[in-house]
Amino acid sequence: MIWIALVLLLFILQMAFVIFSEYQRPNKTVVWLIVLYIFPIIGFLLYLFLAKEYMCSPAPSQEQNREWNRIKADLMERCRQRIRKNHHGETIGQDDDLHALLSGIPVAPITACNETMVFSEGEGAFEAMLSSIAASEHHIHIEFYIIRDDRLGTRFEQLLIRKAQEGVHVRLLFDGIGSRQLGKTFLKRLRDAGVETGCFFPLLASFMNKRINYRNHRKIVVVDGKTGFFGGLNIGDEYLGEDPKLGYWRDTHFSIKGDAVLWLQFTFLTDWHRVTGQIIADSAYYPIQESQGKELVQVVKSGPDETMLEIIFSLIVTAKKRILIETPYFILEPGVFLALKTAILRGVDVHVIIPGVPDKHLVYTATLSYVQELLRAGVRFYSYQKGFIHAKVIISDDLAFSGSANMDIRSFCNQFEINALFYDGKVVNRLVDDFYRDLGESEEILQSKFEKRNALQKMQVVFARLLSPLF
Repeated sequence: MIWIALVLLLFILQMAFVIFSEYQRPNKTVVWLIVLYIFPIIGFLLYLFLAKEYMCSPAPSQEQNREWNRIKADLMERCRQRIRKNHHGETIGQDDDLHALLSGIPVAPITACNETMVFSEGEGAFEAMLSSIAASEHHIHIEFYIIRDDRLGTRFEQLLIRKAQEGVHVRLLFDGIGSRQLGKTFLKRLRDAGVETGCFFPLLASFMNKRINYRNHRKIVVVDGKTGFFGGLNIGDEYLGEDPKLGYWRDTHFSIKGDAVLWLQFTFLTDWHRVTGQIIADSAYYPIQESQGKELVQVVKSGPDETMLEIIFSLIVTAKKRILIETPYFILEPGVFLALKTAILRGVDVHVIIPGVPDKHLVYTATLSYVQELLRAGVRFYSYQKGFIHAKVIISDDLAFSGSANMDIRSFCNQFEINALFYDGKVVNRLVDDFYRDLGESEEILQSKFEKRNALQKMQVVFARLLSPLF
């Protein structure tokens, strides 16, 4: 009997520990209690290694913070001057309250004089990146969640080696979990040629430091501080549609020139400092932008310590006519879920495109649980049939928000992401055209589909939904 009492006491202590640690996040508290109930010991170990709150380590010194604040203040002042000079008196956005929120984001100013090109698939985007890298004269900064040592990865590798040998400063960042299959030989060849590399959250160190649940999901290329690329693509042959299981790969990626590039650069260099400890503050990395474009763009970076939830929520609750969403994963935070239901009640048309062919079955099953509930509310969902849709786009009336962030809790809370708000009609219209082209290659998901599921499928959806706050 004493052993039963001790086991019961241990179980109660584990539950109490989770409750007191997670009381500010009740939705996750419930999930972890369920995991503990099903897997009493293993569940607690999983909690210790996966649920730790993110803390920057090592924390920047006061001197380092002052240096970054100086750089940021200088960039913000430069952007404000260009806004005043080129867009004086213009109204930005669709709602005064939304405009006040977006303009007030302290680390993401609205930038002027931008020129954006939208890519809807990998081939054109990668050719543009490789062409820009080949023409570089001073530096190349590359940051991706996934880099593979395959045919496409080899093209990047060989070009970076050549540019480094020409005397161009080349720096490469990759995520330790996303790029866990990237071999040491690949990196050695780069380093031997003079390419500087850094791993964001190495796999073993992340496990030991209890950071295994955090990722750097950003995809950034900056060339000479004047041309930037960002969006949903990683470096791998599957992003060219060469995965036999997923087939055609539909994505959204951007190239950009103008003041927005300064903030892509700032994001990369702060990540570089986080990984290597180096502060690169030379003005050559923040050149005067030569672009004479007319677009207003707002680059928004986020992570475990600064989310973009407020922006996504605000775009939904201020929409008056339409909300168009494309996302490979659809796992919603409660506030965003409620905002979408409320938008329907206000008479807003809400259309969402998700994959017809999933790449992660558990996440897709959880997605279907949100789909089912929102179908009842009046949201219209479509499954993409041409291949795999990896595009991450939110269109709210005449604004568009796109980049690396998925419409899921992991992107909202646990991953380092980079997105941008587009205010220009040409860019927004292009994304709208892409959306409706994708809609033509999709099948509408009807409520009757869910009524035909058997008991096992229904149980899988329930289980996946319960675990969804951890995805």
